[in-house]
Amino acid sequence: MRTLRRADHDVVGLDAKASPFTDVVGSIADRACVARCVRGVEAVLHTATLHKPHIAMYAAQAFVDTNVSGTLALLEAASDAGVGAFVFTSTTSVFGDALVPPPGDPAAWITESTAPVPKNIYGVTKRAAEDLCEMFHRRRGLPCIVLRTSRFFPEEDDNPAVSGRYADGNVKANEFLYRRVEIEDVVDAHLLALQRARSIGFGRYIVSATTPFAPDDVAELRTDAPRVVARRCPEYAAEFRRRGWSMFPSIERVYVNERARRDLGWGRATTSATSSSGCAPTPIRAAGSRSRSATRATVERRVALDDAERARETECADAVVDSGSRRRLARSAEIAAGRRQGERRTDRADRAALRLPQRPGCDRRRGRRSSQTRA
Repeated sequence: MRTLRRADHDVVGLDAKASPFTDVVGSIADRACVARCVRGVEAVLHTATLHKPHIAMYAAQAFVDTNVSGTLALLEAASDAGVGAFVFTSTTSVFGDALVPPPGDPAAWITESTAPVPKNIYGVTKRAAEDLCEMFHRRRGLPCIVLRTSRFFPEEDDNPAVSGRYADGNVKANEFLYRRVEIEDVVDAHLLALQRARSIGFGRYIVSATTPFAPDDVAELRTDAPRVVARRCPEYAAEFRRRGWSMFPSIERVYVNERARRDLGWGRATTSATSSSGCAPTPIRAAGSRSRSATRATVERRVALDDAERARETECADAVVDSGSRRRLARSAEIAAGRRQGERRTDRADRAALRLPQRPGCDRRRGRRSSQTRA
């Protein structure tokens, strides 16, 4: 929300919970409310979801109601209202069991052509929502972009075997190699998707930090990941020793973002703070970089977030984003693509940039807007 408003968008956020950035308190499953919220809107950012942590708290039907029925309600309202761009925030979790090959097999090289094998109700419903987006593009001509984002949440890993052995910053630094992305880069991808939805029509894109690995690394990554990392990023070992960190012994999957960089222009102007070897000592991150060279991540800033802030930033949202004119959409994308790493936002609030606001009153209208939904 901050990014859109700073770019002078007329934005409306629909969320299930009130917040300083909520314009309308409501649910995407409420068809009447959604219909009012998208009237006059030019673009929709659909970030609403029940996600993996909610599996222990909600029945499977609740996932269907929010992730599938809610998405259907939004798509129908957007199509009926003549919305020009619909961007759906999906997840790499749709790949499910395809992410962990059987013991003895090489690491999985995950691209958009990898067949999803959802392993829980979260993955099943997010994949179903993706397919609804594709159907609405085919049947009604609604431009839809699906962004399969990898991890960007600030909480500690929910696997005790990982969180009990590695410091939180260590875990996140390691994950930037193959399965994590900065929230700022996720925001950039959404802005670019808004700009290019009409010309693309429909597309699914993996949004994850650019890996330093290559396809011929996958066998050794499964058996001796530290050796591969040392070969690709020779300076990492000394930096990790200084911090008291260690690399995971094995990496089971690698997310590949080439299609997003090619089709969306994601990260083409991002400045890389790389070492002479082409890989930054820490945390081996390359979100948005055109090459495999990894850029230096702000682990200290991320680790410093207090627990309360972390909880607030990861609450799911029912939001509909209202984005103004095409001219402002284009300008936002230019800002996103041209922003240099040193100019990136550092305040905590910006880490929740996709939590779109909503002002009280579902029937409030202010010209042509963009609409965002959160669960």
